[in-house]
Amino acid sequence: MNYENLYQELQPDEKNVKDQLSLLQKMFKAISRETENGDIKNLARDLSAMAEAAASASESFEHMKNMIDAFDTKAYLENGDFAEQMLEACRENQVDVRGDFPIYEMFPYRVRLDTENQDVYLDRKKVQCMRPKSLVRIIKNGQEKLNRASFQAFSFVNELSDAYDLAILKLNKRPESDIYLTSLYKFLVPMSRFRKDYDQHSFAFDLARLYASEVEETKSGKRFQFGPSRNNNKAIRILDKDGQEQFLATIRFFHTEV
Repeated sequence: MNYENLYQELQPDEKNVKDQLSLLQKMFKAISRETENGDIKNLARDLSAMAEAAASASESFEHMKNMIDAFDTKAYLENGDFAEQMLEACRENQVDVRGDFPIYEMFPYRVRLDTENQDVYLDRKKVQCMRPKSLVRIIKNGQEKLNRASFQAFSFVNELSDAYDLAILKLNKRPESDIYLTSLYKFLVPMSRFRKDYDQHSFAFDLARLYASEVEETKSGKRFQFGPSRNNNKAIRILDKDGQEQFLATIRFFHTEV
């Protein structure tokens, strides 16, 4: 199965619907004038033409519905066709992808295919998308948007350090303890309404850029160290400057001994 085949089959009916709706809108303006002016002769003619256009559009609607109903989305996901075509689209668009069916990582995004419920998840959000090319386009656009965002590694590490100090106090941790990055994010962006502007994708992307930078310490002279975790659910997958995946789970800031 391939959604692209269905997409091509739907195009003629889609075009016909567009044409008929355009004609109906044009003729509606005409009959409005005709009813206002009492132009019965032309009104009868145009009403008949409108009925024919509506019938043609309705026929296309029905044809499209029958094709959609015949497309087995459950089988499309279960038999691996969707995943295979998604991976091919990733190759075509140079989108780095890791993982195996049904979970894939496309930094900083995570795709999960729910075959039982016939759903596709982008991170924790369900996306209504049964076209692999469109899904990859969404991811590609998101990556490009993140790449365009300005980034100052030194400013970012200082903001992380301030959030880290607050987390140490709030979580009753000893100074220089490891703090989960996923927990630190909530201290960095404490208000949920602001997390829409700076979501966890942006956070992971900035972590990757900090990881690849030459910045080693904060303005106060503290150094920092990322750490792993045995619990992968707590780790944030990034790509380093060589395109190799790394898993960052914790961070700690500390003073070096003189």
